[in-house]
Amino acid sequence: LESLCLGDSATAVGLLLGGALTEYLSWRWCLYVNLFFAIPAAIIALGLFKNVASAAEANLDIPGTILGCGGLLLVVFGFSKAESAGWGAPVTLALLGGAAVMLVLFYLWLRRAAHPLLPLRIVEDRNRGGSFLTILIAGLGIFGVFLFLTYFMQQNLSFSPIQSGLAFLPMVVCIVAASLTAQTKILPRTGPRPLVVSGMILAALGMTYLAQLNPSSTYLPSVLPALLLLGTGFGSIFATAINTATLGVIPEDAGVASALVNTSQQVGGAAGTALLSSLAATATASFLVGEAATPTLAAEAAIHGYTVAFWASAAIFVSGAIFGRVLLRGGPNLTRADSAT
Repeated sequence: LESLCLGDSATAVGLLLGGALTEYLSWRWCLYVNLFFAIPAAIIALGLFKNVASAAEANLDIPGTILGCGGLLLVVFGFSKAESAGWGAPVTLALLGGAAVMLVLFYLWLRRAAHPLLPLRIVEDRNRGGSFLTILIAGLGIFGVFLFLTYFMQQNLSFSPIQSGLAFLPMVVCIVAASLTAQTKILPRTGPRPLVVSGMILAALGMTYLAQLNPSSTYLPSVLPALLLLGTGFGSIFATAINTATLGVIPEDAGVASALVNTSQQVGGAAGTALLSSLAATATASFLVGEAATPTLAAEAAIHGYTVAFWASAAIFVSGAIFGRVLLRGGPNLTRADSAT
């Protein structure tokens, strides 16, 4: 719970800091600034962590690493290539087809490997497997709001980078409130299914609300209500899914399960950015076909691309609600001590 609150606080700070750096220095400082956090953290870690070797022999699953990482790389690259080459282009189809083949081979390898990169017992548990999948799906859809809504606020509402960061704060507040409520009050009584499903539905409604944006839209009536819905949905999804994804894991699998939580988020974010950017760019280009270029038409085309991305994000969250309903269990949630027995 503490790590979730820290993560939500870091999100708020990151939005404001990124806006300030972009406005007063350069967007490149959003990359440089990480050094000021990473280097002190590394120095502190050297002084606090004790290097104790594991009693078990460590084995690196080279084939599994190549197949898993290669398949995910091809997914993201394929989505990105669709923006420039088109969804039906041979290179796009080859990349996505190659990704499917590699990921199938990855799964088959995990079933027979003596020391697999990802022990399948971790994801074959219904609640844990469903949680990892919902984290991945939420990661796919969440960049629809961060990426394209930032574009809309800066290009169409003429917000500065700092104003854009401040505009997201109501969503962050809702994420914190929903996370705390879900973890402490609701999850122990209902289990993960109701929280994840309702969170996905709220996120889908928020994206649907944003899909109604037009050139005359303003922040308070057209954006803020969606941010409140999205924040409440995201808090319910991530707090619940992260808790459930690591619940009851045996000590030997704790590191892998925790790493898979982060991997699911990062892969979802990378693939979602590539997918939604490709869809938005394609929609914008199609809107301008055969039309005389004017500033007004260009603005309308850009918003059309954003709304297509918002609709796609809404569909992603609807699929997350369906998978959450099918895979996750309802009923009172087990404690960590109960689940380990």
